[in-house]
Amino acid sequence: MGESSFSVSDKLADAILNLVAQVPPTREEASDAPQAAASRVTRVAAAKAALTAGGLALPTGPAGWLTILPELLAVWRIQAQMVSDIAALYGARHAPTREQMLYCLFRHAAAQAVRDLLARATDRWLVQEASGVLLQRVAQAVGLKLTQKVARRGASRWVPLVGAAGVGVYAWLDTRQVAQTAISLFQAPAKEAPVARETA
Repeated sequence: MGESSFSVSDKLADAILNLVAQVPPTREEASDAPQAAASRVTRVAAAKAALTAGGLALPTGPAGWLTILPELLAVWRIQAQMVSDIAALYGARHAPTREQMLYCLFRHAAAQAVRDLLARATDRWLVQEASGVLLQRVAQAVGLKLTQKVARRGASRWVPLVGAAGVGVYAWLDTRQVAQTAISLFQAPAKEAPVARETA
């Protein structure tokens, strides 16, 4: 990929840092049945992410490549809102931190990249506060990992409708994985959050 891969990777890293710097306020309150409420929030977010990603993936050929970053950003914003809402449903008193948001959004896709955000505290893992330098390093590692996936997904932009449907399904599955990570992080009592294997 050469220089272009570094360019894409850097753009993704910058987009990730900008995203987690502006954690969206929640639209939910603590729930007596957080699991059911989180399932509802997940279903709505996954459907929205699938429609958004599928719609943005409709352009084909070179024009389709131009929609990849906007598609990722749109889906990440939907997922970030979902993470914020899930945290509130499980009784979090404050909005998720940048580190928690970064962990929830990318643990399943770039597990090795986000492992430095974890700290062991007695019998559980916690997402710890990170310096700006560490956040930058994690974002760059995530960006590099995602660049490889973007290159593979970009090929689908040459196949109308079929490619868009595939992108929509991927966004739906991806959003559900983000939700699972958020639920495991914010549910009480907090359970161990091991670093997952990266998905292809």
